[in-house]
Amino acid sequence: MLTPHNTIRFVLFGTPEPAVEILEALCAAGFAPAFVVTSPDRPKGRNLELAQTPVKEWAAAHGIPSAEPTNLTDPALHEQLRTLNADVFVVVAYGAILPRELLRIPKRGALNVHYSLLPKYRGASPVESQILADDREVGVSILLLDEKMDHGPLVVQERVPIDDWPPTAIDLRRKSNAVAGKLLVGILPDWVVGRRQATPQDHSKATYTRKFTARDREIRLEDDAYKNFLKIQALSAWGTYFFADAAEKKIRVRIKSAEFKDGRFILKRVVPEGRKEMSYDDFLRGIRCLTPKIQ
Repeated sequence: MLTPHNTIRFVLFGTPEPAVEILEALCAAGFAPAFVVTSPDRPKGRNLELAQTPVKEWAAAHGIPSAEPTNLTDPALHEQLRTLNADVFVVVAYGAILPRELLRIPKRGALNVHYSLLPKYRGASPVESQILADDREVGVSILLLDEKMDHGPLVVQERVPIDDWPPTAIDLRRKSNAVAGKLLVGILPDWVVGRRQATPQDHSKATYTRKFTARDREIRLEDDAYKNFLKIQALSAWGTYFFADAAEKKIRVRIKSAEFKDGRFILKRVVPEGRKEMSYDDFLRGIRCLTPKIQ
């Protein structure tokens, strides 16, 4: 079991792998959570077997007690958290908005890691939306949560340098997490004793992002070449695809890799429906299909 090197007591709310990366950064600096709250186990894989979240697996491996509530307004959960006497909650990609009653439990509220320079790109997909918008001023915000999504006052912000634009969403989130971990380590001691305060956002400048659907992942090869490449990079975690006509039927072709070089959009590797991964050139030669012309 982890033993913290400091007296800060915090509860981490998180679910996916990025939250584990933040946990690792905090623990490396001596900040071990007293408790972890994560999402319930969910069906996963071809057999739809129940699987633990990455955060739950991490907590079990490190001897940290955890809870997987289905209802964040449950009085029993609130009482359990009150007994921990936490200084602060830390929220990283938890997947649900914490209700007001829950936010009032820790002495210094709940700090949330958000992957944009708020108030721009509030909502469910800040990383993906910034890449799609070709907005190169990317960064991380740590804010004090209130009941509204990404609305609370800002504690600290920092830009994330990206040398090779556009990155994949996976790469941008990884680099953003490295910055976020350092920010949390730096501010937590001052925050819990009241030496650091939060500043209200300028809500008039807020922009909002949405969740993406499977339809959003479709690439139309005849569309603008650079915008297509941005979409491939932005939706890399789920993968993109296009449709091609072959043998008098339409087939779906997954895009494995592409590049944008010297003003040209180039497909490199693809997986045609029902076939193995191959180069795009082999696909064009072997499938004898009519595909839309790449812009």
